[in-house]
Amino acid sequence: MIMNTEKINKKNYAYDTIRSRILEGFYAPGQRIVIDQIAKELKLSIIPVREAIRQLEADGLVHNKPYSGPVVNTINEKEYLDTLCVLAVLEGYATALSAANMTPAIIERLKQINNGMKEALEEFDFELFGELNRKFHATILDICGNTYLQDEIRRVGERMDSVRKSVFTFMPARTKYSVKEHDDLIELFETQAPFAKVEEYAREHKMNTVRAFQKRESKKASDKV
Repeated sequence: MIMNTEKINKKNYAYDTIRSRILEGFYAPGQRIVIDQIAKELKLSIIPVREAIRQLEADGLVHNKPYSGPVVNTINEKEYLDTLCVLAVLEGYATALSAANMTPAIIERLKQINNGMKEALEEFDFELFGELNRKFHATILDICGNTYLQDEIRRVGERMDSVRKSVFTFMPARTKYSVKEHDDLIELFETQAPFAKVEEYAREHKMNTVRAFQKRESKKASDKV
């Protein structure tokens, strides 16, 4: 069977374009995706764009709304928190694995990234802060040595990116604690702390974001009363 490479490439082009726009916030949660408009903009027929939308539905980034068509998924706060709790466990274990492979050069790289986060915080550049935060943890994940664990964390992380991109924007109080926790984590790497201690600290670092989010939502609820 001969595959139509051109058709696949067009579909992938549409998929990559729409997906990046969702993750970068160009398409906001709840926004309708106009297939005809995208097809015209990308100079494609409607078919590859529709196929791309179906794949985005399977990825959990888009859903089909009756009488409206494809719509960017809105933030499900419970799902967001549940996913963060799972990531806390996965990233805690991955970070502890990475500690055994840590080198002075990587530790220096982590310090540079965290210093960049401090500077972004001083400039109130929360978008850059979030990007550097992801880079900090990705640098650690890259050396954990467990390919399946890396793939799973990245897969879950990609689904959260549209939310996590702006998480520090609506939780500014969390930022200063986050960079301090990064400093503490780096110190654990430098002192070659035991596996269990690194795993626990990395897990709690993620769970502190969960708690900050829950505290924010609780305050919002009380303010409405």
